[in-house]
Amino acid sequence: MKILFIEDDPMNRRVVKDMLDVAGAEMAEAESAELGLEKIEAENFDVILVDLRMPGMDGMTAIRTIRARGDAKAELPIIVVTADTALDLRERCLATGADDVLFKPVAMDALFDSIGRVLAVRGSGGIVS
Repeated sequence: MKILFIEDDPMNRRVVKDMLDVAGAEMAEAESAELGLEKIEAENFDVILVDLRMPGMDGMTAIRTIRARGDAKAELPIIVVTADTALDLRERCLATGADDVLFKPVAMDALFDSIGRVLAVRGSGGIVS
């Protein structure tokens, strides 16, 4: 399994990479949404993890950009990973096109559960709610 984590904070990327290493998953990193979109264009991924607050393009804009693609990559499972705790955040992320939302600090079991759910649902053509 190959996962792209779009996150500006290197420590957050390292923590998630260590978790994914335990499961034998390969993680590519992008320190900005713009670089993440370039990697999506150039490579194939099974899941995208994306932070919301980054310099330059934010995570919501990145999600909308991915969903607007005219190819199969528009359907990639996207999981938001955020420290934002706004009450309506989950609903806004799902409305934008995210499949799930995880809140920092991310627990390993929550990360694996979320990945499993979005892969199962996307595989059948639905969206996690």
